[in-house]
Formats: sequence, structure tokens, C-alpha cells
Amino acid sequence: MPETKLLYLSQADVSAVGLAMREIIDALEIAFREKGEGRVEMPPKPGIHPQPDAFIHAMPAYIPAMKSAGLKWVSGFPQNLERGLPYITGLLVLNDPETGLPLSVMDCVWITAMRTGAATALAAKYLARPDSATVGILGCGVQGRSNLLALNELFPLTEVRAYDIVPERAEAYAAEMNEKIGIAVQPVGQPRDAVTGCDVVVTAGPILKEPHATIQAGWLEAGAFASPVDFDSYWHPDALAQADKFCTDDTAQLRYYQQVGYFRRIPPVHADLGEIVSGKRPGRERDDERIICCNLGLAIDDMATAILIYQQAVERGIGTWLPL
Repeated sequence: MPETKLLYLSQADVSAVGLAMREIIDALEIAFREKGEGRVEMPPKPGIHPQPDAFIHAMPAYIPAMKSAGLKWVSGFPQNLERGLPYITGLLVLNDPETGLPLSVMDCVWITAMRTGAATALAAKYLARPDSATVGILGCGVQGRSNLLALNELFPLTEVRAYDIVPERAEAYAAEMNEKIGIAVQPVGQPRDAVTGCDVVVTAGPILKEPHATIQAGWLEAGAFASPVDFDSYWHPDALAQADKFCTDDTAQLRYYQQVGYFRRIPPVHADLGEIVSGKRPGRERDDERIICCNLGLAIDDMATAILIYQQAVERGIGTWLPL
């Protein structure tokens, strides 16, 4: 019987692979095109909820075109911030689609951050105006950083406005991201200042079953694109209702979340991102359309990213081989 082993990749190992954001965006574009053509397998993610507004989700997916199959077991605990722990933690298991054997177990924190930003940028490629230059970021944590890095790959950004409920976080974010991307990042004191006048708006706070609904009707400009990566937590239903198109990355998973109490007052879904990327449904059709795409975070995002990390880690000798 041949020896079987798997590659363990710690968070440091995953980061050391150095997968570029543009590579992740390109990989997600392949994955969503395959999804739109009906060539991926991805059941809605089941989960458990040990604490209020906390979750632990199982996220399986198979992308035949990328020969990637696996599952992410990921948690999000807002209370961790008070404990000095990360909001998102978890592990990803990558399997060989030919034999089912585990190929790798890897930390998923870096993957989750980067692929979420990449998904926003991919949605914006099809749904934002190509000349979008001003970005508003509400929530200056991990996702506030990765989403801006991803958008900067595809758009001619010249100005960023950053808001956080803790002003010091917005100030630290502005200093860090200004140095990292070389674009003027301005901390703002009011959430409206990070919405009105912006071409692209990203809300990246904790996911809440009871939205605080800070963003009001009339704040989002005509022609703007918004990516709520925190579900509808930041958005008043009247503000969502002003969208000319309301999209998501997966309608079936959105319906699942509605069944468990999220998204109680949202507009009808125009299309999912796979339908748009594959050309089955239109994306942006007019410069003055307000478009909101609520990406829930899909397992195909993770598997499209994880297979590249695994392949490059093997090639470069990163990680620890463990016997099965």
C-alpha cells in the first residue's frame, strides 16, 4: 500500500506562499464562470451558533475545472475582539478529487480575508463604473484592508474615506493603507462621509442578525456600487430599496440565511455573481444605476484560492508533511 500523507500549512505558511491578490481575483473569476454554467457543486453551508451573532460554518465545494475539492470549517465570533483574538478563525481541508484522500489541512484566516476582498473586486468589475476612483470603507478591520487592496488592483483609485466606530482604528487604518497603496486615505468621523460622494462603498463590520441599519436612504449616490460584506448589518432597508439592482454571490445561500433570520427586508435579487460573470444576466447597464452586491462568502472562493496555495507550497517546499 503506498504511503499517504498530507501537507499541513500554518497561517504563517499560507501567508509565506505569497499568492498575489490579482491571482486570487483571476481564480475567482474562473470559479464564478463555472458556477454560472452549472459546473460546480456547492451545497448551502450548514452552521452552528454557540454565541449571539457568532457562527461556525461548514463550507464544502467542488470545482471540476480547477480540480479542487474540499471543505472550510470557519468561525466568526465578534466577542473575540474583546479577548484580543481574531474575529475569523478556522481550518480548510483540501481533498484529491480522484481518490478523496486529504491533500492538505491549512489555516483559513489569510484565505478568508483575501478571497473576500477578491470577490468584492470581481463583483465590482462587472457592476461598478470602470472609472470608479473614490472608495468608502466602513469598518477598518481585516476586511476593510483586503477589500481595498483588491479594489486597487482593478480600479484607478485616487481617494479613500475610512470610517470606524472606534476613531483610532480609522486613523491607524488610514496611515497603514496610505503607505501600502500610495493613495490618499482619509479617516472620517461620520459614517455618511464614507458613503455619500463615493463611487464604491464597502461595509465590513460584524455580521449581525439584527442590523444596526446605519446607512440611510439617500446616502448612496446614483451610479455607485456597494459591497456589504457584513450582510445587511450596516444598511437600512430603505437604503437597500433604492438599489436599481440588488445582487448576491449565491441566491440559494441567501434564501437559506433568510430562513434562519437574516435579510428580513431586502429587495428582489436581480442575479447572482455566477450568472453575471457567465453572461447569463446583465451586470451594469447604465452609469446612473445604484447597484448593491451582497457577497455572502462562498466555498468556491476558498477552494479556488486553496488549490493555488497548495500547488505553490508543494513546488516551493513550504509546510509540514504529516502521515495519514
